[in-house]
Amino acid sequence: MKLQIPNGDFHAYLFDCDGTIVDSMPLHYVAWSRALAEWGCPFPENQFYALGGVPPEGIIARLNAEHGLQMPVAEVALHKENYYYHSLSELEAIPEVLEQINLAYGKIPFAVVSGSSRESVEKSLTQLGLIDKFPIRICSEDYTHGKPNPECYLKAAAALNVAPADCLVFEDTEMGIEAAKAAGMSWVRVPAPWERK
Repeated sequence: MKLQIPNGDFHAYLFDCDGTIVDSMPLHYVAWSRALAEWGCPFPENQFYALGGVPPEGIIARLNAEHGLQMPVAEVALHKENYYYHSLSELEAIPEVLEQINLAYGKIPFAVVSGSSRESVEKSLTQLGLIDKFPIRICSEDYTHGKPNPECYLKAAAALNVAPADCLVFEDTEMGIEAAKAAGMSWVRVPAPWERK
């Protein structure tokens, strides 16, 4: 598999984290399944992938509304994150994205722009030895409106002092790509796990 990199003279690369830099989505799904099973809450895999880019608290709130449940949002989110952290030894980078990181590192600035918590992003990147390549990390705590709203990507561009039109976004979810488009940025779609086999 080769990523389809658009033509352009880009001055910054902005990367989503889960499912883009790190091949974490299968591990996150197992963590979600374990945490939600404690409350008898169904969460089909296709729904999990459809909600890619939504912060954990938003997912739990949606599931509560869908199923008439009263799951404590913060508690369930914490349980889910802890299950994920226990699986970090299994985490790997997505090779095609890692190739782009290695090709461009030191030539243009990078930022991570994620719907996950700062702790989750930093643990994942540290596990793979990539944390130092991403001094700018825009995580769920850093913005009000999640993807597909462009706020997170616009914040990253401002932090790097690069015009949005000069940024290239790497994303695996439709919500993330919509956020990049709304920010006026070019984008690269990273295929889902089943498309990379």
